Amino acid sequence: MSTIKPTTEAAPKIKRRVLNRDKLEADIAAVAVRVFAECGYEGTSIAAVAEKAGLSKQNLMYYFPTKQALYQRVLDEVLDEWLERMEHLAAEDQEPAEVLRTYIQAKLKFSREQPWASRVYAMEVISGAQLYGTQIQRRVIPLLRKDIEVFEKWIAAGKVAPINATHLLFAIWAMTQSYADFSAQMALVLNRKQLTKKDFDDGEQAIVNMVLAAISVPQRADAGAP
Repeated sequence: MSTIKPTTEAAPKIKRRVLNRDKLEADIAAVAVRVFAECGYEGTSIAAVAEKAGLSKQNLMYYFPTKQALYQRVLDEVLDEWLERMEHLAAEDQEPAEVLRTYIQAKLKFSREQPWASRVYAMEVISGAQLYGTQIQRRVIPLLRKDIEVFEKWIAAGKVAPINATHLLFAIWAMTQSYADFSAQMALVLNRKQLTKKDFDDGEQAIVNMVLAAISVPQRADAGAP
């Protein structure tokens, strides 16, 4: 029995359809992330996302049959980007100060460029991560453990002061993500409509200084000095 194969003319069309679908799904997710950030999961409807995306509800549901499926896609993309920045700590062969500076820069860049994504993730966690907790455990914990191992190697080599790396990372996450999740409050305090790039640069410098001070190895006096 012979196997039917697509003709050379049909193959490019099939590929184009796949690419078009991927792009449309990405476009829908890009619209949905802001709606979920503004309205929360419970307050968001498929109809509202479809209207913002310029699609009919039925058309959108062809790609995302349920609101939870769309929410899952949004959080998957958010976590992909968030974890990408965690990988900066994997460069254990570099100096800790430079690795942490790059890590903080990457986290703040995410807050500046993807504030809606950061807020959706924060809202899910604040609500108890009931819809996405399993994925967070499965994907965040292994990478966090890997980063902690890097700190342990630095501590053993005398490159950084003994420190609870887990809680240091928690503090870095909180400080950098607050520039997205609480940017409205910060802007009000600073008496402007929104945070500027200089605000992010100033925040970066302050956070880097605090973190480097926390990991700095105390200078011991020369034993031979009078």
